[in-house]
Amino acid sequence: MQLPPLVNPIEALSQQEVSRYSRHILIPEVGLEGQRRLKSSKVLVIGAGGLGSPVLMYLAAAGVGTIGIIDFDVVDESNLQRQIIHGQSDIGRLKAESARDAMTEINPYVSMQLHCERLEAFNAMAIIAAYDLIIDGTDNFATRYLVNDACVLAGKPYVWGSIFRFEGQVSVFWENAPGGVGLNYRDLYPEPPPAEMAPSCAEGGVLGVLCAAIGSMMATEAIKLITGIGETMLGRLAVYDALEMSYRFIPLRRAPVRTAVTQLIDYQQFCGMSRTAPDSGTSIPVISARELKAIKDQGRSVQLIDVRGIEEWNIVHIDGAKHIPKHRIMSEEVLSSLNKEDFIVLHCKMGVRSRDVLLEMQKYGFNNVKSLDGGILAWIQEVDQSLPTY
Repeated sequence: MQLPPLVNPIEALSQQEVSRYSRHILIPEVGLEGQRRLKSSKVLVIGAGGLGSPVLMYLAAAGVGTIGIIDFDVVDESNLQRQIIHGQSDIGRLKAESARDAMTEINPYVSMQLHCERLEAFNAMAIIAAYDLIIDGTDNFATRYLVNDACVLAGKPYVWGSIFRFEGQVSVFWENAPGGVGLNYRDLYPEPPPAEMAPSCAEGGVLGVLCAAIGSMMATEAIKLITGIGETMLGRLAVYDALEMSYRFIPLRRAPVRTAVTQLIDYQQFCGMSRTAPDSGTSIPVISARELKAIKDQGRSVQLIDVRGIEEWNIVHIDGAKHIPKHRIMSEEVLSSLNKEDFIVLHCKMGVRSRDVLLEMQKYGFNNVKSLDGGILAWIQEVDQSLPTY
């Protein structure tokens, strides 16, 4: 739906800026006034990763006056397949600082505000309050709900996007939108999916160029909101399938039963990301990479089971491990074929999926099972750095 301009055209353009943005100014719907609105706007981009990369680059090129970047992470080589704002020489640098430098090269007239920290319930309101518009490029449900609730409480609109493998989604949420047409993320997802049903790109993968397709849509929505042009995605969900090269647009409605957002909560707990074994006061039994190496070096009997997908197994695996993917090992048929007397160590990439399998095995009476703490990444870092990481 069409909304009034989010930002007033307070700032004037210099002669150099008029020349730089002339192709925008020539568009009747944007014009000089629209470009001044862009210069007057303050936009916070949460995450300088796959989605944040094209969003940040295009907002800088478009002439958004102040762009905030919040990201606590550092650039890793595995990021470069899709996070195009960073380069080889940026590996090990803070993503926020790397992104700032790239954006300065694109447009020196844009002011950048860096927040090199994790967005948490205790700092979200103070950070978000300083901006006109928020863009959520995060990759986990806990932070998405945090961003949504903080924007609801602050009365801020935000553009949301998500990606996984070949599919991406985009929408706009604004609880306090004019005309009583407001929606928020909880109207799309009233409850978070179970943690084990929400794999991240780090576990499931993502087509690199998908980030550009979805990120450019998000940047487009931001420009439309700031300038008040076109039909925004408020009230609609765009679903893009890169394999079919198809777009679907699904109308969104307010959830029949809405939970009012009155305060920020513990979002890790809300999304089931800090679970322990059901009905148990003890933590899930784990083993460190160094402890596992010592057992193997001593020649002690241990059955090491890798519960990752075949694609991950093909990238790297620990010598001597047996591959039984999570969806197979959690079946009664496979569990009944394993010896409950054996000492079994389960592992995945980082330790989340292996703990889920361990809980299921405990239900079937397996009491001599441990999960490799930190998964194969911990093994590579602490034991065998000759193996490739991902």
